[in-house]
Amino acid sequence: MSILIRPSTDADLDAVTAIYAHAVTHGTASFELDPPDRAEMARRRAALLEGGYPYLVAERDGAILGYAYAGAYRTRPAYRSTVEDSIYVAPAAQGQGVGRLLLAALIEDCAARDFRLMVAVIGDEDSKGSIGLHRSLGFEPVGILKGIGYKHGRWLSTVLMQRPLGRGTGEPPTRPI
Repeated sequence: MSILIRPSTDADLDAVTAIYAHAVTHGTASFELDPPDRAEMARRRAALLEGGYPYLVAERDGAILGYAYAGAYRTRPAYRSTVEDSIYVAPAAQGQGVGRLLLAALIEDCAARDFRLMVAVIGDEDSKGSIGLHRSLGFEPVGILKGIGYKHGRWLSTVLMQRPLGRGTGEPPTRPI
């Protein structure tokens, strides 16, 4: 039973919405407080795809185990070659290497699109799994924003990590403004 990593489709949105709703409701990976509905998730996905960013899913035997996408780190033109990654894995699929497969594929896809730097904004310093996953795939810690968000009755910090992609930052970007 191998895991297939592939571009997402509209048919994946019910599963993606459910995975994200669980993460919002029970976790700290997202600082959203209320899970968006399927229509909002579809709108967000469409905006990323229209912007030229990858949106991937992990599938096994027809079931969506998780998803990952890259989006603009910031919207100002000088940031056009930098992406921020997002990875969400269904609770039943956690600890099975799904996140690693998704992040590795996302890194490869973003490098192929000539993005030069990937930033991870990890909610909660206690997210050892996410921090370890990113570190294992070449991300380095670059800072912590202490107590930047309040969720689940406590102040949360954000861990910032980054990783060069493709040709890195040794030469000017080729992505259009």
